[in-house]
Amino acid sequence: MTFWTKFKDILDLIVFKHSVFALPFLFTAMIVASKMVNDSTWFGFKALILGIICAVSARNFAMASNRLMDEDIDKDNPRCKERPNIDGRIGKKSVWIFILINALIFIFCSYFINPLAFYLSFPVLFILAFYSAFKRFSSLAHLVLGFCLGLAPVAGSVIVMGEIHLFSILLCLGVTFWTAGFDLLYSLQDMEYDKKVGLHSIPAKFGSNATLFFSAFCHFLAVIFWLLFAWVAPLGKLAFLGIAICALILFFEHKIVRKNFSHIDRAFFTLNGYLSIIFFIFMWVDLLCN
Repeated sequence: MTFWTKFKDILDLIVFKHSVFALPFLFTAMIVASKMVNDSTWFGFKALILGIICAVSARNFAMASNRLMDEDIDKDNPRCKERPNIDGRIGKKSVWIFILINALIFIFCSYFINPLAFYLSFPVLFILAFYSAFKRFSSLAHLVLGFCLGLAPVAGSVIVMGEIHLFSILLCLGVTFWTAGFDLLYSLQDMEYDKKVGLHSIPAKFGSNATLFFSAFCHFLAVIFWLLFAWVAPLGKLAFLGIAICALILFFEHKIVRKNFSHIDRAFFTLNGYLSIIFFIFMWVDLLCN
C-alpha cells in the first residue's frame, strides 16, 4: 500500500473536508478577540498556525476516537460499511496510533499558546472522546456533539486573549445548538438502525416528527445566541445581516429535509458548510469596517 493511499484512507476515516464546520467559528472568535485586544483583526502568525494545528489535531482525535469506539455498532450499519476501519483498509492499531499522535500534538501546541490553553487541553480531549460513549445511554448526545464543535470559539478567545470571554461563550452556545440541530436531521437516516441496536438518538426514541421539531428549536436557539454574541462583541449592522442570512439558510435546510429525507446529505454538508463560511466573512468584514 502506497503512502498516498494510506493518507487518503486516513482522510476518509476522519472526513477531513468537514473541518470547515468548526474552523470559521474558531477564526471568528480569534478576530473578535484580536479586535478587542489589539484594535485589529490580525492576531499574528503564531496564533494562526498554532490555532489551526490545535483545531485540526483535536478534530482528528475526536473523529478517530469516535470511529474506534463505534466499530461494534457501525459494522452492521449499511451507511457505514465503506468506512476505512470497517472495510479493513485501516486496522485498530493504526487508529490507536493516529489518536495518540493527534492527542500529543494538541497538548504540545497548546503548551506553546499560553498556560490556560495547556491546562484546558486535557479536559477538552476528554470531552471530545466522551461523546462517542454518551450516545449509548442518553438522547442528549446530539447536544454533546454540538458542544464539542462549540468549543472552537472558546478556544479562539483563549488563544488570543488568554481568557474565556463572554462573547466566546455566547458563540459557543450558538454553535452548540446549530450543530445539534443539523445532527438531529442527519440522525434521521439511522433512525431504524438506532432502534434496532438500542442507541439513544432522539429520532430512535421520539420519531421523525419530534426530531424535526427539536432540530428547528435548536436552530432557533442558535440564531438567538448568535445575535447575543454580535451584540456583546460588539459588532455592527453587517454582522447582524450575516446572521439573518444564516437564519435563512437554516430555514431552507429544514424545508429541504421536510420535503424529502433523501436530501439530508445535501442539507447537511452543502448548506451548513456555506453557513459557517458566510458567518465568518460577515463578522470579519464588519470588524474591518469598524
